[in-house]
Amino acid sequence: MTMRHGRGFDDLESRLADLRRRDMYRVRRNLEGPQGREVTLEGHAFLNFSSNDYLGLAGDPRVAEAFKRGIDRWGTGTGASHLISGHTAAHEELEEALAAFTGRPRALLYGSGYAANVGVINALLSVGDFVFQDRLNHASLLDGGWISRATFTWFEHGDSADLEAKLAAVDHEPTRKLIVSDGTFSMDGDACRLDELVAASARHRAWVLIDDAHGMGVHGRSGVGVVDPERYATTDVPVLVGTLGKAFGTAGAFVAGEDALIETLIQRSRNYIFTTAMPSALAVATQKSLEIAVTEDWRREHLVTLIDRFRAGTRDLGFDLLPSTSPIQPLVVGDPARALGLSRALKQRGFLIGAIRPPTVPEGTSRLRVTLTAAHSVADVDSLLDTLSTLAACWSRASAS
Repeated sequence: MTMRHGRGFDDLESRLADLRRRDMYRVRRNLEGPQGREVTLEGHAFLNFSSNDYLGLAGDPRVAEAFKRGIDRWGTGTGASHLISGHTAAHEELEEALAAFTGRPRALLYGSGYAANVGVINALLSVGDFVFQDRLNHASLLDGGWISRATFTWFEHGDSADLEAKLAAVDHEPTRKLIVSDGTFSMDGDACRLDELVAASARHRAWVLIDDAHGMGVHGRSGVGVVDPERYATTDVPVLVGTLGKAFGTAGAFVAGEDALIETLIQRSRNYIFTTAMPSALAVATQKSLEIAVTEDWRREHLVTLIDRFRAGTRDLGFDLLPSTSPIQPLVVGDPARALGLSRALKQRGFLIGAIRPPTVPEGTSRLRVTLTAAHSVADVDSLLDTLSTLAACWSRASAS
């Protein structure tokens, strides 16, 4: 719905009222304890199926202990940007560990995945360049493309033929061309068609940027993600972005690539240059979580078991289950009011699952975004399935009447 502007900012209240009327109003939840399999909210415990803590490391005592050791050595804050006096040996050690993990020459830390995506795209592109984005990319990737002032072009989700046609239309242009995609899509849970993106980039002299925020730690050998260095060189995927606040259970992000890329970002990426460096203690904690993520394969194996069980159990419940083999298992219900209603009904029964609505997802695809973690048990998944079965039956009876 298009709303007419009032004088100045007089329309703020009416716009908020319109969001409430259309079931689009968002409300924060105030947790009363740490992130984990179970969380406390409003004095009650809930099974948490709404977290991106895929490996269950956000509450791991070993990571917490490393954080404490980091504070004892480095204090709580860095006090400056990386280029002034905020860069420490702890940051350097984590960057080296992340470079080794991804099989790339270098890595560079950012304060968040949003900052990394916007900062990288803006450092690489400007007026006269071209950026090609999957239509379901994360908001940070889209914003990075728009803000860069490069010519922005969508391609349909996962449609390499559409991408090829749009690349071919600007083959004559001598400027930079960047193909941008999530590795694992945050709201659908499916993976990009990386082989096709790499092949298209080679044919049209473009670069590929992959943001593997939701795949790193979860997929691939030792959790390396969708961009396996044994299969893809930096010439195939020159720019790899990863976040630390999801499977690795801490906070922040990084970009990995060749030396020339990293040095360019240090010189040109405003989101890196003009912000305070993350606390060194956080870098120490992340080194521990990275070590755990790499060595404890049972976490990924357990996730596969839970994912398979959940998908098998929901197959006959009447939900539109998207083709995801990741811990992100969206149940599409279409109408935002129905998504909110199901989320509230689940909460009343002890489950915390978010209702995702436009503009985060396209109109008509509101959903429950169920996320599984290695901290969940098979019994947890079975309990959720039983409850979803009951709610689906109630909803069918209500619709029929």
